[in-house]
Amino acid sequence: MKTSEIRKLFPILHQDVNGHPLVYLDNAATSHKPVSVIEAVKKYYEWDNSNVHRGVHTLGSRATDAYEGAREKVARFLNARSTEEIIFTRGTTTAINLVAASYARSVCREGDEIVITPMEHHSNLIPWQQVAKATGATLKYIPLQADGTIRLEDVEATITDKTKMVAVTYVSNVLGVINPVKQIAEIAHRHGAKILVDGAQSTPHLKVDLQQLDCDFYAFSGHKMCAPTGIGALYGKKELLEKMEPVEFGGEMIDHVDLYESTWKELPWKFEGGTPIIAGAVGLGAAIDFLTEIGLGEIDKHEKQLTAYAMERITQIEGVSIYGPRENRAGLITFNLGDIHPHDVATVLDAEGVAVRAGHHCCQPLMRWLEVSATARASFYLYNNEDDVDRFIAALLKTKEYFGHAIG
Repeated sequence: MKTSEIRKLFPILHQDVNGHPLVYLDNAATSHKPVSVIEAVKKYYEWDNSNVHRGVHTLGSRATDAYEGAREKVARFLNARSTEEIIFTRGTTTAINLVAASYARSVCREGDEIVITPMEHHSNLIPWQQVAKATGATLKYIPLQADGTIRLEDVEATITDKTKMVAVTYVSNVLGVINPVKQIAEIAHRHGAKILVDGAQSTPHLKVDLQQLDCDFYAFSGHKMCAPTGIGALYGKKELLEKMEPVEFGGEMIDHVDLYESTWKELPWKFEGGTPIIAGAVGLGAAIDFLTEIGLGEIDKHEKQLTAYAMERITQIEGVSIYGPRENRAGLITFNLGDIHPHDVATVLDAEGVAVRAGHHCCQPLMRWLEVSATARASFYLYNNEDDVDRFIAALLKTKEYFGHAIG
């Protein structure tokens, strides 16, 4: 499907912002929703709205079928072995916290190690800080190279037989680095450690095969892949999930309740206490259908071509600093324009109808490693095109002209 045809399927793109046609380049923060996803959520609320797994009436049965059908789509999309291994959550953050609180706290002891990288989003950093504080384990970091990448030699040197948990992002939301998670998983397993992969920035853009990656846990959010906000999932290997205790208790996740003791339902429901995010799951299923029809390979190819074009254009602007590798990177460019504060850059771009992100991107330790307080970021998705890039570059040139004294 051509990009021009894809764009027609996203209603939000067809509007003016500050008197200019919208150019949306903040996809690493959240993506927009196609008509098919919007209609799926609307249909659920108009026709099937009911709680799941409880009522025997028709609406309850339809809602349950839609909810569990979405789980089946997630399992196929990621090539999980079973729907039992797919836990619906509010998103990546909740999924990582579940593993940290339930699995890591139960296996880590004083003297054990938890290994992560300095490029992690706060959601894949702070939970491990808390586990280390609670258990006495040591938090260790795989060092970064000058371009923000990591070397497998350093992974080998950092992970030891004391390592119990490795947690690493598949794709950096700042650097655009695509980490070799399959090889990192092999190293972790060789030392008896388990690995969690933060898939927030990979799942919307790359074909993910969990059996090939052989990670123990994988977390992602729906809203970055054309689905509604507030829905995501945790994948965990069945043998690990079965040993883990729930972290939320109440209705839906119980099997038998006495006054002083209770037992839990089987997987995956023992981790889904309370009324689940039913409409979100329905929307996630519709988003997976949409992305599957277009093809993750085509999306990846399109984004790589668009990023290469954008990189060629932006590097011609004097005074621009680019962070992360120049090649083999995901579809985003993080940058600074001379001494202009990124918030000022984003404000001028917004006045031209161009939406980018500015700030520390929930990666404060990485900002300190880069020796900056903040950066601006343009991130691309399947509905962006070269015209968007040209508008972005033109707005940057206008910003440079406006703040000319701060360049060079």
